[in-house]
Amino acid sequence: MNCLVVVAHPLETSLCAALARTAVETLTAQGHAVTVRDLYRPAFPPALSEAERASFYTGAYDRSAVAAEIEALLAAEALVLVFPTWWFGFPAALKGWFDRVWAPDVAFVHTPNYGPIRPHLAGLRRMLAVTTLGSPWWVDLLVMRRPVRRVLKTAILGGCAPSCRFEMMSLYGAERPDQPRADAFAARIAAKLRAW
Repeated sequence: MNCLVVVAHPLETSLCAALARTAVETLTAQGHAVTVRDLYRPAFPPALSEAERASFYTGAYDRSAVAAEIEALLAAEALVLVFPTWWFGFPAALKGWFDRVWAPDVAFVHTPNYGPIRPHLAGLRRMLAVTTLGSPWWVDLLVMRRPVRRVLKTAILGGCAPSCRFEMMSLYGAERPDQPRADAFAARIAAKLRAW
C-alpha cells in the first residue's frame, strides 16, 4: 500500500519520534511505499490562510500553499498519525494539517445548501493513530470520554472516509515512561502494522 506517516512533535528526541521511526521501519520492511511528513521539519504553518478560507465555499479551494500535502494525502491508502495528546486535543501543527489539507474537494464535498458534507477520500483504507498522553487512562476514558479518538473516528473519518478502518493506540502516563514500557508499546505498534 501507499502509506503516509504524519508526525507531529517538536522534539526529534521525543518518544513520538521514536515511535514514528518504528512505524516507518515496520511498514518499509513489509514492502509498503512510505511517505513521511514531519509537521515540524520543516515547520508546517497551522493557520488556515485568508485565501484558503475565502475559497472554502467557492468550488475551487486554494491548494497552492499545501499542494504537496494534499497530493500525499490523496495518494495514501493507509495513514499513520504519530502525535502527543496535549490538553486532550491535537498539537496545533496537526490540527492545522487537518484544517488546511482535509479541505473541500480533497477530503469531502459540500452538499447543496451546505448540508452534511459528503465523503471524498475513497482511497484511504486504513488509519492508525498513535498518541502519547501524560494523563492516566481513566482520565481520558472515564472523565474526558476519549475526545481525540471521537474526533478522528466520528468527525474526520466519518465525514471524509467512512469505509476507512480506524485503530488507535494510546500510551498513558507517557511523560517519563520507563524504557521497557516504551519498548513494549513500540513492539505493539510494529505487530499491528505487520498485519497490514
